[in-house]
Amino acid sequence: MSRAMNKDNGTLASAPWTQAKILSEALPYMRRHAGKTIVVKYGGHAMGDDELARQFANDIVLLKQVGIHPIVVHGGGPQIGDMLNRLKIQSSFIDGLRVTDAATVEVVEMVLAGTINKEIAAAINRAGGFAVGLSGKDGGLISARKLRRTKRDPESNIERILDLGFVGEPDKINTHVLDMFEGTDVIPVIAPIGAGAKGETFNINADTAAGAIAEAVGAERLLLLTDVAGVLGNDGELVETMSDAEARKLISDGVIEGGMIPKVETCLGAVDGGVGGAVIIDGRVPHAILLELFTEHGAGTLIEAG
Repeated sequence: MSRAMNKDNGTLASAPWTQAKILSEALPYMRRHAGKTIVVKYGGHAMGDDELARQFANDIVLLKQVGIHPIVVHGGGPQIGDMLNRLKIQSSFIDGLRVTDAATVEVVEMVLAGTINKEIAAAINRAGGFAVGLSGKDGGLISARKLRRTKRDPESNIERILDLGFVGEPDKINTHVLDMFEGTDVIPVIAPIGAGAKGETFNINADTAAGAIAEAVGAERLLLLTDVAGVLGNDGELVETMSDAEARKLISDGVIEGGMIPKVETCLGAVDGGVGGAVIIDGRVPHAILLELFTEHGAGTLIEAG
């Protein structure tokens, strides 16, 4: 296609003018976010789609090039499951969390901190960025403690403690590790693995790890890329923005339910901890990050204090 004419239909091509208009409209948002830290949790379907993965890497590089400081925290549940099956290691889930014994946690660390982490960093580097892959164990980035959950027996009404093995939650984030990248062109890519007080390895939910890191570094935004459009209201329509109080009411009213509850609770924890806003975004939408940050209406559900 020539610069002026579309060879398919002979009409003037509108793409260049459209692209220029989009860039012009995005400029105020780029200025607003320049110099700020954005923590992006990357997971779900977007990780398994080659084209979406390529776009994600390009978008992260673009954020860095316009003066934003992105930090990527990734998951990898399906890839862990595949490797466990290949090694014939059985695993189970309780309330959506993988029960992680000693054999399983070795595979989790190998897949998350090894294969997936380096693939994401390499994709960002191919896109023109300078990404460095880390796990939460590097430099003591994530100190973790064992996650303790209880479950009430519906018949006896007795609560029992669930033993999830080496499943943990962040106890402390060592921001010194990430502070070293401030003012550089480095993009940190973090696998959600933490070290316990005795040196044991803990598998941490990627949403939870991203929320804790966003709070610790005082991020302007926490973006959780998921496989849903965002939070749906009573009418089944997407809720574009809500306060923390409104989010809690939707949970108590049963409107927010199932797997969306822990995601919203992660957002609430981050906002309570000083993060400017937390957004649940459909990572299957092309360039969802750019739509959220650089357009008027965003691309998901924004939760803010107030």
